[in-house]
Amino acid sequence: MQHESVQNYYGKVLQSSADLQTNACCSPEDMPDYVKRVLSKVHDEVLMRYYGCGLVMPHVLKGARVLDLGCGAGRDVYALAQLVGPEGHVTGIDMTDEQLDVARAHQGWHAEQFGYQNTSFHKGFIEKLDQLPVEAGSFDVIVSNCVINLATDKEAVLRGAYGLLKAGGEMYFSDVYADRRVPAAMAADEVLYGECLSGALYWNDFLSFAKRAGFDDPRLVTQRELTIENPALEARVAPLRFNSSTYRLFKLEGLEPACEDYGQAVIYKGTIETAPHGFQLDDHHYMEAGKVFAVCGNTWKMLAETRHAEHFEFIGDFSKHYGIFEGCGGESPFERDAATGGALSCC
Repeated sequence: MQHESVQNYYGKVLQSSADLQTNACCSPEDMPDYVKRVLSKVHDEVLMRYYGCGLVMPHVLKGARVLDLGCGAGRDVYALAQLVGPEGHVTGIDMTDEQLDVARAHQGWHAEQFGYQNTSFHKGFIEKLDQLPVEAGSFDVIVSNCVINLATDKEAVLRGAYGLLKAGGEMYFSDVYADRRVPAAMAADEVLYGECLSGALYWNDFLSFAKRAGFDDPRLVTQRELTIENPALEARVAPLRFNSSTYRLFKLEGLEPACEDYGQAVIYKGTIETAPHGFQLDDHHYMEAGKVFAVCGNTWKMLAETRHAEHFEFIGDFSKHYGIFEGCGGESPFERDAATGGALSCC
C-alpha cells in the first residue's frame, strides 16, 4: 500500500509546496547564482509543485545524459536540461500521474524557452529501474531529490541506479536521513511518510546499502539539520532527529575501503565555468584553482576516471604505496596511543 499512499499524497493531497506540513521537502534558500539562473527559466506551475530537499545540479554536465529518479513535475529536469545543453538529454522517472501530467504539459513551453528539446518523461517505480524503457549503462549522471526515502526498497533503487550508470558515472542526490532506524509504526503514518520523514533511512544503513550496490566510498557533499517546524508532527517523530544530506556515489572499479596514500596530488585548472575559483568534491575536499592538492587514491580516481578529468592536472601514479593517508588512520595499530600501551577503548 505504500506506493498508493505516496501517489495519493503527491498526486491529490499536495497541490503546491505550500501544502507541505513540514520543511523536510524544501530546498535551502541559499543556492549558487548559476542554479538561480536556470530555475528562473522554469515554468511557474512546475516550480509551484516542487517538493525537494536539496540541490542536485553538480558541475560538468554539458553534453551529459542525466536521469532524474522521482522527477515529480519536472523542476530539476528542466533546470538540468539547460545545464546539459542541446547535445545532452535529461530523462525523468515518476510514479504519480498528476505530477507527470504537469511535467509533460510544459515540455513545449520549455523547448521554446531553451531553443531545443532534450527532455523525456516515463512513468514507473524507481525500485524497478530495470523494467523501464531506459538502457543499462547509458547515463553519465543520475540525480534524485528527496525521493529515495519514499521508496519501499531503497537498496533496490541503489542497485538499479548502479546498473544504469556508465563506468565512471555518478549518482548525485539529496535525501532525508534519520539518526536511528525509524520504528515500523511511525513508517506506517501516511502524513509522516509523505512529508519525507518516517521513510528516512538511518544514515549508517544507507552507507551499507550503497556499498553493497557497488558504490564504494560514498562521499558526503553537504548536510543540514531539518527543523520540522510543526509542533504536532514534531511530537510524533520524537526523539528521532533528521537531516538533509547530499551524497555523490561513483561507479568506479578499484576504489578501496580506506584512504590509501600513493603520494599523489592534483591541480584544479579553474576551467569549470560554474566553479572558476575552486572545485568542491565533497565536504572535506575543496581544491582551490592552481594550487597543488594532495589526495588519496580514491579521490584521484574520482577525478581522473570521471567526467572531471580534463579540468585537472595529475601528479604521481599508483606505483608506490605509503600506507593510510595522513589523518585517516581508521583502525591502524600504528596510530594507537603509546601511553596507553596500545589499548583501545570499548565502543
